[in-house]
Amino acid sequence: MRVRRLILLRHGQTEFNAGSRMQGQLDTVLSDLGRAQAEAAAEVLRKRHPLLIVSSDLWRAYDTATVLAEHNGLQVRVDTRLRETHLGDWQGLTHEEVDAVAPGARLAWRDDARWAPHGGESRVDVAARSEPLVAELVAGEPEWGSGDANRPAVLVAHGGLIAALTAALLRLPVENWPVLGGMANASWTQLSGYSDVDVTDPAGVRWRLDVWNASAQVADCEL
Repeated sequence: MRVRRLILLRHGQTEFNAGSRMQGQLDTVLSDLGRAQAEAAAEVLRKRHPLLIVSSDLWRAYDTATVLAEHNGLQVRVDTRLRETHLGDWQGLTHEEVDAVAPGARLAWRDDARWAPHGGESRVDVAARSEPLVAELVAGEPEWGSGDANRPAVLVAHGGLIAALTAALLRLPVENWPVLGGMANASWTQLSGYSDVDVTDPAGVRWRLDVWNASAQVADCEL
């Protein structure tokens, strides 16, 4: 049996997060608190000795990833497929502003993974562009899950993407995707992918959710 550990780390806080303003793919940066959150997460996750770190190219994720990489002597790989959900016309608006122009739309968006804001993406769209990255890592990283099997691959990304990718890897029915709620800044999810020892075909990996929305405050322990 081969077990691949996958950690999906959300970026630290930005001023948009603090102000309940919708970012989507707007390229915001970490606040002072967000940098402190990234440091705290890195202090915990460095003990896991990550095998590799791949980040969204958006600064809030990349800077979070860089803090973790510096704790582990790794280089950050960048992949645009880890970008946050594009929120179309909602990007840059506060929750209240969206509710004023489109009453009930945010609830529809939360409750239906196929629903997208005008000009934006659905969670199904986000999963379709990000899941191939995990498949490429399964096929192309022979050390992942072998040798020191507990060394995780870490993807540093965004709350919406992490929820969509997790649901897709678990093969949840799309109507059940909203069961995965929000994630706090600089929190993470861990999945384990089980396969036969010599399997490098992503279709042969069965994913299990180990932890959702862990943080430095509550998860300074072995997973």
